[in-house]
Amino acid sequence: MNILVINGSPKGAGSNSYRLTAAFLEGMKQELCDLQIRELLVSRMDIKPCLGCFSCWNRTPGQCCIPDDMRQVIQDLLWADLTIWSFPLYYYTVPGPLKNLIDRQLPMVLPFMEEQEGQIGNGNHPSRYDMSGKQTVVISTCGFYTAKGNYDGVYSLFDHHCGRGNYTAIFCGQGELFRVPELSARTSEYLSYVKQAGQEYSKGSISAETWELLDQLLLPKKVFEACADASWGIDRDSAGAKRYGTAAKKESDTLVFTRQMAALYRRENYPGRDLVLEMDYTDVGERYQILLGKDGSHVYTDGSLAATTRIETPVTVWRSIAAGETEGAEAMIQGLYRVTGDFTLMLEWDNYFGGSHPQAERTDAAPQQKNTNMNGMLLPWIVLWIFPAIHRQGGCLISIGVCALIPLLFYQNKKTVYDVLTNVLVTGISVAMLAGVSEQWMIPLSYLAFGIMWLMSCPGKRVPLTAHYSMNHYGGEKALRNALFIKTNRILTMLWGILYLVTSVITWYLIRTSVSSLTGLINSVLPIFMGIFTAWFQKWYPAKVAEGR
Repeated sequence: MNILVINGSPKGAGSNSYRLTAAFLEGMKQELCDLQIRELLVSRMDIKPCLGCFSCWNRTPGQCCIPDDMRQVIQDLLWADLTIWSFPLYYYTVPGPLKNLIDRQLPMVLPFMEEQEGQIGNGNHPSRYDMSGKQTVVISTCGFYTAKGNYDGVYSLFDHHCGRGNYTAIFCGQGELFRVPELSARTSEYLSYVKQAGQEYSKGSISAETWELLDQLLLPKKVFEACADASWGIDRDSAGAKRYGTAAKKESDTLVFTRQMAALYRRENYPGRDLVLEMDYTDVGERYQILLGKDGSHVYTDGSLAATTRIETPVTVWRSIAAGETEGAEAMIQGLYRVTGDFTLMLEWDNYFGGSHPQAERTDAAPQQKNTNMNGMLLPWIVLWIFPAIHRQGGCLISIGVCALIPLLFYQNKKTVYDVLTNVLVTGISVAMLAGVSEQWMIPLSYLAFGIMWLMSCPGKRVPLTAHYSMNHYGGEKALRNALFIKTNRILTMLWGILYLVTSVITWYLIRTSVSSLTGLINSVLPIFMGIFTAWFQKWYPAKVAEGR
């Protein structure tokens, strides 16, 4: 297939619209291996305005009298099986240089009037060439929060040019977000939908599901407009002075960055009390406060509020973290920035500044991923340590029965390797005791096996056992990429593992004494205290690291 890309943006290959076009082509390349692609950068071409002399119709039929690059453009249009028009929306239509190119296609039609089936408007001209079978895709971004209602002029132009329904249009609002590194996670997600559209287009048509994804807003309307307004770096109160010839007050890049960060605040997650996040940018000597309230966020430049959480950071570091170039927790561990005050805000950062999906409340949204459930791992062990001590044979059968029923939990919860290993170990120990092996051996051995299971998840780059379950409260699997989260859980997992190794030794002695029937109860005391310690440590340790201590 021959593909001609006509890039009508003055920014050329660096334009926001072209990012969508490149993603669409990438999707096509995954399905078709015989693509021949030519690209035209209109802003770098010599294409003069049409003179309206009609020489191409009467004196030199099919040949324009202007000797410029348009002659090659016409040859490329005739060569192409698919033409992709890529451009930003300028004043509700195409950029001026691209409009010149469109006007200069006059040599491609005959001067005679002709009524055509499905014709748009009154009057048309037949093509000078056989254009049957050729396809057209129009890709564009605009600076409004949505494309809907803003492309009437473009639709009208291409309806006349190609015929209504004879082209595919991908129009995306909030186009300027594609150049904001701090929002790359969301824009990359959208580009993946455009790539998917390219794949499906190669197969024949874009599915309704993909169109629905393409129609999504990148950010909610209010969030986008707040980010867009802040990006200009002009104080709104002084901007009106422009009308009277007075320069508007220009804000620093750091303040603009802070305002955009504040615009991403998700007020639906308001915790019930106002929070004040103070950003102290140590490398530029600027400090701003962000009030997070039930009605939204507001940036204070005078330092008049009492900060609940304070971040001391070079602005270069925080920008790198916001852009996803640096992992925030790893930077904290390395001492690149420090946090004082209420650390809860940092633990729930994504809840407050996720800013992303305006579709979050949709009833037809995709189902959430399953969470892990630690109870599924703990329950078989607890049953094993309690019931066989009461009645050996009956207790072992109960333990085996619980292991058989635990997999039913996985219809609602995500299974981990430790859930599977637990079922194997508890069932094996129960069967061994039913076969006559003394519980004086098997119960201490069960605590030993349980402790080893915890400890074996600690070395190297393995995900510690507790992290598989506690991640549910810290953003799911993305928490596993958080170095501080992993380090905190590695310490806790190691301590729990050591606890159960010690418990196996204690059990070995207790089970041979006169209080052997109370072994399970006695062994429950230390885990209770360890659970209290765990709840405290999960908050204390990250805060300690954040303060640089």
